[in-house]
Amino acid sequence: MRYDRGTDILSKQTEQIIIHTDGGSRGNPGPAAAGFVLTDPAGTQLQAKGIFIGRATNNVAEYTAIVKALEAAKQIGAKRVTVFSDSELLVKQVNGEYRVKSEQLRPLFQQARKLLGEFENWKVQHVAREKNKEADKLVNRSLDCRRDISVPRASGPVTRTENERRVTSDESRTKPIRLGVLLSGGGTTLMNILEYIKNGRLNAEVVVVISSRSRASGVEKAKIAGLDVKIIRKKDFPDIDELSKRIEEELVAANVDLVVQAGWLCLWKIPARYENRVMNIHPALLPSFGGKGMWGHYVHEAVLKQGCKISGCTVHFCTNEYDKGPIIIQRYCEVKETDTPETLAARVFEQECIAYPQAIELFAKGKLLVLPPESRGRNGRVKIK
Repeated sequence: MRYDRGTDILSKQTEQIIIHTDGGSRGNPGPAAAGFVLTDPAGTQLQAKGIFIGRATNNVAEYTAIVKALEAAKQIGAKRVTVFSDSELLVKQVNGEYRVKSEQLRPLFQQARKLLGEFENWKVQHVAREKNKEADKLVNRSLDCRRDISVPRASGPVTRTENERRVTSDESRTKPIRLGVLLSGGGTTLMNILEYIKNGRLNAEVVVVISSRSRASGVEKAKIAGLDVKIIRKKDFPDIDELSKRIEEELVAANVDLVVQAGWLCLWKIPARYENRVMNIHPALLPSFGGKGMWGHYVHEAVLKQGCKISGCTVHFCTNEYDKGPIIIQRYCEVKETDTPETLAARVFEQECIAYPQAIELFAKGKLLVLPPESRGRNGRVKIK
């Protein structure tokens, strides 16, 4: 038997697996994630993972956690499992004490029972929340990052301090974050991101480029760079829903972690699975000089007309309103008396070239926490941890 695609041979001791699972939703239903930790009887951590599952309820997240954990235990050759969950409802349902009434939960319940039956021996027990902290941390970590989180396998028994350090250290420190880039124009922002990646200053890879224009010069640049390019034009779809669905299909197919709008001029509906996982950069200090029609030289013309003394750029998470999402990073520059829209644009772009890679890196490290709208402002705000 082998662990993790044949990299490690399992000992007899690891045929007995201890599993801790947890799941949670911010909103119930709302953005949801599941988490699990697998250890052997000696306390050595074998696998730990947080799974972002999009919009779901707490109960769905709890059941997703146990299903994913059991699948992982099977993959590493476990024969006997003991599962601990802090969901009393789940434990009683799995043990046949309560009936599953929810149509939404029943398929997950049946899947969990089927997986349990494939082990020689199994137990599912309730554990107090304070004794389930590691799985809980993975859930919150995955919710903060809006993506899956994996923790490297431990080499020996894991102490509380060591495990906390592992959970905090996102897998993206060694594994590049997968970017999907959306563009409509010249591709200068894409080229800047690729330059950062090439020079080792950004731990990322561009896995797909989507253009809303077939003849945009950014398309040719992306192809020369050897990137996978998709053309998705608004005029080819009957409505914005179909357009958005097609974009989502390509992003999911490429297993994109973060969507980067790089001069993208086409409004689309961001699906639940990519909530707070789509970034945009705007060539002004939002909320000033934003909104529909405010892009490129139109922004710089407006800044000069208002007699502003400073301008700059804003990286923000996207919502389904133009330039209204939570702000991540802003950088500023001087507006000179002699400026034209072109000279100001060049100076602002210098700041864009710094700000966007910074924001992507913060996301990759799991340092961006989006606070809900009620905390401050109608669109929420970003806390940098």
